[in-house]
Amino acid sequence: MIRLALLRHGHTDWNRQGRIQGASDIPLDDEARTCLAALRLPNDWAAAELWSSPLKRAAETAELVARRAPRLAPELVEMNWGDWEGQRGLDLLATPGSGFRHIEEWGWDYHAPGGETPRNLWTRLKPWLARLDRSALAVCHIGVMRVLLARAHGWDFSGPAPFRIKRNRLYVLRLEGETLTPEGEPIRLIPAEGAA
Repeated sequence: MIRLALLRHGHTDWNRQGRIQGASDIPLDDEARTCLAALRLPNDWAAAELWSSPLKRAAETAELVARRAPRLAPELVEMNWGDWEGQRGLDLLATPGSGFRHIEEWGWDYHAPGGETPRNLWTRLKPWLARLDRSALAVCHIGVMRVLLARAHGWDFSGPAPFRIKRNRLYVLRLEGETLTPEGEPIRLIPAEGAA
């Protein structure tokens, strides 16, 4: 059994504007860098194998909170949102015929024009999960976390999610083969020594 902790990257300008980032390589904003530099991993996770999406916002988050460089895994890149990347979800919802809808109405095969489905993302993640041979921490994206947590909770992207993803928290899963199981409540990052 392997324990896997998931951490969402810090804020970017696009996050604050409500823009869909997907696979676009948008960096952290200055406020996120300052916030993350004042935090660190809990002691139980400080020495875990550290992985990250290669996108700047995730890799930089990993370095800031772990104080070391992560191993990069292209499988951890955010779900591709195709034609909708850079657009605001609220604007798409207000546009008749856009096809954009709330996550509670997705199912596993929903996708943006030219984008990936949650099922596509799960297929992409499985080989990476199979390579893990010890407990690990992955800094990634909300879409990646949604897919892994959906598998762990048995949620099919229909109706309210049984979890809520917040920043600066570790979401711990147990991994046995392809079976994921949630473990306890999310764990907060802790203040770094000397941080105000």
